[in-house]
Amino acid sequence: MGGFAGFWQQGDAITRGVAALLLLMSISAWVLIFWKGWVLGRVKRDIARAVPAFWGAASLDEGEKQLAVFDREGVLRPLLAAATASHSGQTLESRGHLASQLTRRLRDALHRVLTQLQFGQVVLASIGSTAPFIGLFGTVWGIYHALLSISVAGTVTIDRVSGPVGEALVMTAAGLAVAIPAVLAYNVYNKRVAACEADLEGFAHDLRELLAEPSATTTEV
Repeated sequence: MGGFAGFWQQGDAITRGVAALLLLMSISAWVLIFWKGWVLGRVKRDIARAVPAFWGAASLDEGEKQLAVFDREGVLRPLLAAATASHSGQTLESRGHLASQLTRRLRDALHRVLTQLQFGQVVLASIGSTAPFIGLFGTVWGIYHALLSISVAGTVTIDRVSGPVGEALVMTAAGLAVAIPAVLAYNVYNKRVAACEADLEGFAHDLRELLAEPSATTTEV
């Protein structure tokens, strides 16, 4: 019996644990890849439709309704909510200039939205950077385990060495198979998040310019 099946059958608890860990990492990576691809695609389409609909509205109230319709992932509504929020009382935040208050609230809201969009990126990066070394560790341990078994047998031939060593090398290939999709997805999604970030920053900037004037807070329904 060869390949991974033979490696699994002949391996000890450590080699099987490494194989199970790589399998778990692979499942996690592919779940994140499909999920983030779906979410980021929705966000991009939502921004493309929601922003023009908002600026085409006759008032802030109407614009908020437009965002409620098109902003399915909730990346634009937090910015509008932060821009239109009011704070009363004797606090440092309420004492600042209106433009400064808007900038601070929009900045904080934008950071929260970006954290939402970047969810899972750390996991993909961690899987992409560690999976090859975990697979390599499985290979080294598998070769060590195989050589110990051969030494106990007392006879060394090319057939007895090449089989276990070849099966152990499967772990290195498995580590690369787990890491490569995670790295590629991380790079692609970083680019998509950056594109969404640019659009959101532009929307936040335009909101600040609109609401920084005192007269802008008065809307007609």
